[in-house]
Amino acid sequence: MIPPIASNFVAGETPEAALAHVEGLNNRGVAGILNLLGEHYEERPPADADANAYVDLVEAIAERGVDACVSVKSSQIGLDIADDVFEENLARIVEAANPPSATGPDGTGTFVWIDMEDHETTDVTLDAFERHAVETDGNVGVCVQANLKRTREDLERLADLPGKVRLVKGAYDEPAAISYKKKARVDESYRDCLAYMFEAFDDGVAVGSHDPAMIDYAKQLYADHGTPYEVQMLTGVRESAQFELAAEDDVKVYQYIPYGSKWFSYFYRRIRERKSNALFALRAIIGN
Repeated sequence: MIPPIASNFVAGETPEAALAHVEGLNNRGVAGILNLLGEHYEERPPADADANAYVDLVEAIAERGVDACVSVKSSQIGLDIADDVFEENLARIVEAANPPSATGPDGTGTFVWIDMEDHETTDVTLDAFERHAVETDGNVGVCVQANLKRTREDLERLADLPGKVRLVKGAYDEPAAISYKKKARVDESYRDCLAYMFEAFDDGVAVGSHDPAMIDYAKQLYADHGTPYEVQMLTGVRESAQFELAAEDDVKVYQYIPYGSKWFSYFYRRIRERKSNALFALRAIIGN
């Protein structure tokens, strides 16, 4: 059983609980991004098992007809074992999400996000995204992190590809040689990257942020460039703001929804990654 402090951030332990959570969000105009908790497997059986669970999940999303997609971590489906294990499992998930008789919006399948983890996973994750973005005509997305110094150049590579790109500030404590450490500098990088995305991307800009200043900046960029975009926030964080944004006509709002039996490691990791996360979690509980 998930205790109350963690249940603010995790939708439940089963796919049924997660899908029920999505249905409640859909009724209030918010879409869902479902993430089965699990990561950094060093043996193949649990990686294959989670990949199988994602295959079942995308089929359940299509059957239920909910407004939802999925998000997968590379280390969860085999990257820590071998690149080819990750690539094989990701291909199975993407294939299941894009069946010949797809039932999603405009005849597309279930959208698949590929989460970004620490800097050692960046290249293989971007390579996988590029391959599947072309093969599915853009029915996959990838996350990039503004705290990494390389991200602005990565966006130039991604600009002409189909698919979506989620920009986040970055939660991993990366080496100073390759990342920005000061909050003000990360914010500056986020703004620069976001401005480039609205200027250079035709579509597929995903603003992964709870920062009101960044969301307001995205609104300004949309007014300037007209590039379609969406806002993504976590379960349990600024949920009232999510529903308020969803009521606006010019932006779609997604809630990133973790679920599964490994809720403790997820919750603990988010709190211990940075001291600011602990304060953020406390504010979220008190403020929602």
